[in-house]
Amino acid sequence: MNSIEWHLKQATQALKNSGSDTPSLDAAVLMCHILDKPRSYLLTWPERELTIEQQHKFDALIQQRIEGKPVAYLVGEREFWSLSLEVSPSTLIPRADTERLVELALDKIALLTERNIKGDILDLGTGTGAIALALASELPSHTVIGVDLQPEAQQLAIRNGQKLNLTNAHFLQGSWFEPLSDVAQFGCIVSNPPYIDQHDPHLVLGDVRFEPLTALVAQEKGLADLRYIAEHSRQHLHHGGWLLMEHGFEQGAEVRNMLTELGYHQVSTEKDYGDNDRVTLGCWS
Repeated sequence: MNSIEWHLKQATQALKNSGSDTPSLDAAVLMCHILDKPRSYLLTWPERELTIEQQHKFDALIQQRIEGKPVAYLVGEREFWSLSLEVSPSTLIPRADTERLVELALDKIALLTERNIKGDILDLGTGTGAIALALASELPSHTVIGVDLQPEAQQLAIRNGQKLNLTNAHFLQGSWFEPLSDVAQFGCIVSNPPYIDQHDPHLVLGDVRFEPLTALVAQEKGLADLRYIAEHSRQHLHHGGWLLMEHGFEQGAEVRNMLTELGYHQVSTEKDYGDNDRVTLGCWS
């Protein structure tokens, strides 16, 4: 009645009853966190018993998860692009669909390199540093600059970069382009900015309830920050440089029109792994 297997079964059932979409996975991740062991340990030693302290810690985490708190915040980390990142309630939790933005950026940077347009990379609203650090890990000869408005987020991104020993990623604090020189130019600008309308019903559902509203919500039905970034990126992109922005699945057409009206070329919207419009990009020339 005190084995790892027994506690996992009890927790999985409790999480299932609470409405978790992934009760078994949630329970396993939290158990691994308590034991400081990999998932394979749970399968190899299911009969091992928990200490009283481990029981209490596990039960407390399961209760918080039942109340809706995201697993990533409970364990303090999330994997993104095979990088283990520290997360906190001051930042969004990195999501798998955002890896699509990284893939597309890498494709465009490769094209720029072929044309001898190197240039640094700028990540606006960097949060945990997920996008910036993923790009820095793949492009060691490039400098990646991440900017975030929140000092807590900037410090978190710095810590993640240090832990991963990615010395080509640097993080600044400020509003969008504010910390940069007026003449700073980049080969590629990427961003996953706030793009949810303040009246969107999804804001009171699931993990989003616990994430910072400042990183989720934008004015003008979610388009205000996307528009601001698109407008001001023009003075910070090299000739032939690319802007790539993540957005909501219903915003593709509006963001494409926005970039076209602002003078970007080769504008297109790409799908995420769920076949939803997710990233719109354009070339500045």
